[in-house]
Amino acid sequence: MDTSGFMESLNKLLEWISRLAFLNLLWISFSLLGLILFGFFPATAAMFAVVRQWMLGNDEMSIFKTFWTTYKREFLKSNILGVIIVAIGLILYIDFQFVLHSSNRFVSILYVPFFIITLIAISMLFYIIPIFVHYDMKISQVIKNSFFVMIMNPLSTLYMLIGSFGICFVLSYAPPICILYSGNLLALFIMKPATNAFEKINQKSKLLVN
Repeated sequence: MDTSGFMESLNKLLEWISRLAFLNLLWISFSLLGLILFGFFPATAAMFAVVRQWMLGNDEMSIFKTFWTTYKREFLKSNILGVIIVAIGLILYIDFQFVLHSSNRFVSILYVPFFIITLIAISMLFYIIPIFVHYDMKISQVIKNSFFVMIMNPLSTLYMLIGSFGICFVLSYAPPICILYSGNLLALFIMKPATNAFEKINQKSKLLVN
């Protein structure tokens, strides 16, 4: 039995487990540093920036340095993006409550289009942060291109939906694990297919850089 090969694989596994745990702790800590309200989106962008480097094969970079640099650089811009995302979410929630509690029979017809719009918004959300950290774009371009990437990559979008739901479902049965493994796992499941989608699109056109 090749024990040296087994130990090397085990050490590699433990190394990645510790890296992921450290990243999640950074994400939680810097979200709290910004009092959550102002820290969540910069910390999330920083976490995705670290995961992006891993996706590009840069395993040996400093996690803290990459995280902290992105957190500082994108603090204002990511919060502006966050305000837009939260505003859209609130509008959808208010519309949902209106449709849900309306006694007007005509309004009930809006269930299907409302569901479609909500599904599109959620699917776009999967690409917004990856595009934000992968490209140097204005916020309006980030939102616009998230729609185009989502439309052009239905399988990747479906993978993100299923993977994210699965992770949240499993973690709901073990809340303490969320301290070490929650946002980081979601970032991995989202960033990988998003990066693949960007590469496919870049090979076909220059849509994302206009």
